[in-house]
Amino acid sequence: MDQKQVFSLWYVLAALVGMILVQEFFATQHTQTLSYSEFKQALGAGKLEDVVIADGIATGKLKVDGLEQILPKEKVEALKRSGAEHGFATVLLNDPGLVAQLDAAKVRYGGVRESKWLGALISWVAPALVFFGIWWLLMKRMGGGMGHGMLEIGKSKAKVYMQTETGVTFKDVAGIDEAREELMEVVEFLKNPDRYKRLGGKIPKGVLIVGAPGTGKTLLAKAVAGEAGVPFLSLSGSEFVEMFVGVGAARVRDLFEQAAAKAPCIVFIDEIDALGKARGVGLSGGHEEHEQTLNQLLAEMDGFDTNRGVIILAATNRPEVLDPALLRPGRFDRHIAVDRPDLNGRRQILQVHVKNVRLGPTVDLTAVAARTPGFAGADLANLVNEATLRAAKRGKDAVDMQDFEEALDRIVAGLEKKNRVMNATERKFVAYHEAGHALVAEHRKNADRVAKVSIIPRGIAALGYTQQLPTEDRYLMRRSELLDRLDVLLGGRVAEQLVFDDVSTGAENDLQRATDLARHMVTHYGMSEALGLATYDARPAPLFLNGPTLPEPRTFSERTAEAIDAEVRKLLDEARERVTQTLGAHRETLESLAALLLEKEVVDRKMLDGLIGSVASPRGDAS
Repeated sequence: MDQKQVFSLWYVLAALVGMILVQEFFATQHTQTLSYSEFKQALGAGKLEDVVIADGIATGKLKVDGLEQILPKEKVEALKRSGAEHGFATVLLNDPGLVAQLDAAKVRYGGVRESKWLGALISWVAPALVFFGIWWLLMKRMGGGMGHGMLEIGKSKAKVYMQTETGVTFKDVAGIDEAREELMEVVEFLKNPDRYKRLGGKIPKGVLIVGAPGTGKTLLAKAVAGEAGVPFLSLSGSEFVEMFVGVGAARVRDLFEQAAAKAPCIVFIDEIDALGKARGVGLSGGHEEHEQTLNQLLAEMDGFDTNRGVIILAATNRPEVLDPALLRPGRFDRHIAVDRPDLNGRRQILQVHVKNVRLGPTVDLTAVAARTPGFAGADLANLVNEATLRAAKRGKDAVDMQDFEEALDRIVAGLEKKNRVMNATERKFVAYHEAGHALVAEHRKNADRVAKVSIIPRGIAALGYTQQLPTEDRYLMRRSELLDRLDVLLGGRVAEQLVFDDVSTGAENDLQRATDLARHMVTHYGMSEALGLATYDARPAPLFLNGPTLPEPRTFSERTAEAIDAEVRKLLDEARERVTQTLGAHRETLESLAALLLEKEVVDRKMLDGLIGSVASPRGDAS
């Protein structure tokens, strides 16, 4: 694949400097400059050979033998290094007797008629070549090389792959069986179209793959290319966008012309949200080019003959921003959701990624899958790679379970900061804080079990963490479960207040998460008796991206806003009271766990069971 040249103004400067250096080099490499007095001394001593006089400058050759008595030592050495030429140059003064002196010394001399073509060549042709080279590099960067450039700026940048070039098949796709089966049917459309046309059916025009980042959308498309055995045109939605007006629409037309010429084939547009955002958002002229490109795409898909065997695949993690006209039947007929894998799916994905990894006998992929709820395929691939790198760094012959556990801690909690030194008071605060989280979690029926408690600083701001692992994948949360989560989040702050009668800044993230959870219970989930079965947040939340939403005007009154704040405060206050009762009733266990953390720094599940084993049915105690 050709590497693109990067255009820069440094090219211009380098070219100009190069011209100057070349000119200076060829002009002065065999010539030694003499003062007029040194020239007259050499003439008087008979050290001159041929002399050429032109435009007030005399040039010629010197005899270097015995020249040390006339010229400085460094000039004589330079003349000797210049080879057989021994050339010199000097600026002539108004000396009427110079010709007579040259005749007396029997020196051959003459003049020269100046030629104009060489100067014209240097002053016109050389700069023209320099700027032609700069233009060539610029065109190569914009359009892919000489012969393409501006003339082909409206051409589609789609890359064409054949069956064997992607290197991915459906065997490499795991954990998303339903989506894989849907796309296997697309492959069947292309391989056996008559089977579906015999009853009058039509092959779907387009398939839209939606899902969270890292769930395998692009991998699925590559697998379709690897299985179908037909040309596969792949490009990104951003490749339609260009600085010139009309280029996007031209590239859409060219893409569909290429697809028609290569039919049957598959066209894959990754990140189609860059191309297919809903029209009418904003009034500035900057949106006109985007809308023109989208209109061209809609027109091409609407007039495309699917019986020729061309299917459009597209992938996005922002389906909520796509134009409704793009999603209607007849354009993207099928929508395939690629969800985050469940426990069994994560185990299958791990098995795919460890095919080329040497595993130790202690590795249990089912246990690793159980400890990674919410991980997508890309996250699991990163986990396997991190574990492999850690094992290689330590010189191990195989990757063992400890490497996976440490890699998981590294990904979830951040890099371990053992060099971050905390004083004794800070360590005690962190120890009781994390002990509070863990103890409350162990005494809440609906809370996830604690897997590990640590007071080793990690990441940028985490001074410790409590790791909880769900016993199963969850898709719905009951009100009782949310209340237990609130209790666990407040366990650290309440423990600090209970033990030290003081609080620290370490609970900032806990309080933020608890406040967000309580507000969602009130405004999104209708879990407030005072406000009833209504939602009070009209902002559209992204389906697959966990990012901030744009602020919108409030759709409720100021009195309702005050009632929402009061309900949120009530949920938090009630949770604090429950946590205070739990930690007060098990104060001795809290002290023991904090002391163990100060001693060991990390308390795992086995140590925690040994510590709280004397408490009767701790997870059944709702106090």
